[in-house]
Amino acid sequence: MAAKLDRDQLTALIEPHWRRLYNFVFRLTLDRERAERYLSDVFTVAVGDADAIPKEAADVEVWLLGLANKLLEERLPRQPEVNFDILDETLRSEATRTDVVRSLSDPQRDFLLWELKQGCMTSVINCLPPGERAAFVVCHVLKIPDDAAAKSLAITESAYKVRLSRARKKIGDYLAPRCEHINPMNPCRCAARVGTALHKGFIRSIGASGGEVSLRKPAEPYGRYGTGAGNDDVPMRDISAIYGNLPEPDPPADLGGKLIDQLAQ
Repeated sequence: MAAKLDRDQLTALIEPHWRRLYNFVFRLTLDRERAERYLSDVFTVAVGDADAIPKEAADVEVWLLGLANKLLEERLPRQPEVNFDILDETLRSEATRTDVVRSLSDPQRDFLLWELKQGCMTSVINCLPPGERAAFVVCHVLKIPDDAAAKSLAITESAYKVRLSRARKKIGDYLAPRCEHINPMNPCRCAARVGTALHKGFIRSIGASGGEVSLRKPAEPYGRYGTGAGNDDVPMRDISAIYGNLPEPDPPADLGGKLIDQLAQ
């Protein structure tokens, strides 16, 4: 199957695209192991259908996303594996625990607050049905234009906009009365939930000065609201801005090379 492409051709196919494909698959599965496994399967299918690889570089990502979405549609359950009630039970069922944040150093605190926001926002996406989840991710996380996004999901642009509208409403309805990132007066504040998140394994702390959590290891603190280094640390309020500002997940650095080695055999 992989013999259709030599190593240089495999590198040209995989290297420019695997990180964004991983981002897409991870946001839809909320599972690192599945994301890596599914990504391997996507590129295996792509190599097996090498004659269909678009000639234009700009079209290759859309084609690969289409393969990934088709695979996910076949493998993901039709109903979400998590829901808003489970998320509330995990993070909001216990009393707030501000003592945990007060006991941390500044780098630790910023690190865990940022990761809690990351993990929570991605979990909210996973409360959507897969079709709406995919539409939301290609729009607000990958920032793909409507026509290309619809093509990658193998639906009409009007159907894509319907899915996206439904996804936005569900996420907005959930976050608007709860999340401090939408409104600082809302009751759910990351600083008060870090203790619960650590206790329930939603995020994990390691060592005396760092942490290992669900999505990534930032090289520098991002502040309470995660607006990024050098920006005013204020709530972004808008859902599009919040999700558009999430950095890519932190996949294994050598994953691209492993995919190339695997398919070159």
